[in-house]
Amino acid sequence: MTIAAQDLITTKLERAFENMDANRDGYLDWSDYHKLAERYIQAYQLDKNDRRARALQAFCQIYWLELLRHSGADGDRLTKDQFVTANRLAVIDTSRLNVTEGGGHAIFDILDTDGDNEISKDEFARFIKNMATTHQADAMDIFTRLDTDGDGAISRMEFIRTVREHFLSNDPDAPGSMFFGHI
Repeated sequence: MTIAAQDLITTKLERAFENMDANRDGYLDWSDYHKLAERYIQAYQLDKNDRRARALQAFCQIYWLELLRHSGADGDRLTKDQFVTANRLAVIDTSRLNVTEGGGHAIFDILDTDGDNEISKDEFARFIKNMATTHQADAMDIFTRLDTDGDGAISRMEFIRTVREHFLSNDPDAPGSMFFGHI
């Protein structure tokens, strides 16, 4: 892995940290992950007992515990540097949880509001409006990049590949490098 590639992945992870630090205290803790799950649940008006809400909450909790396990932190919160390191380790250690697969499926199931196993342009626009830090004007450009087969929808496999690329890709033009906004 080159220095530039490491910097790109670090940039993406640092951006994720900044977006998740809900109270802007310079740390992430369980409450930040809980708030992330709650944002999805509220934005998509899911009942707390809906299987999609429960799956996302369970994923967030397990993911948080995996980050703590990989961080080397003494407490229950992470600095930005600890978060970056822990994510780098967690995404390659699939012994307990495959972060890219688990999170990707949980989020996909929420975004696919009509349950047809693909994300339409309307469903993606709703995601951008409700959850993303990307500007609405960039949404269809990003949608087109994520729709790698050009069929007008983002399939589950395209979405999972995008999440995987977000955490692992060294290519700034890869769809996963654009998912949360252009790097």
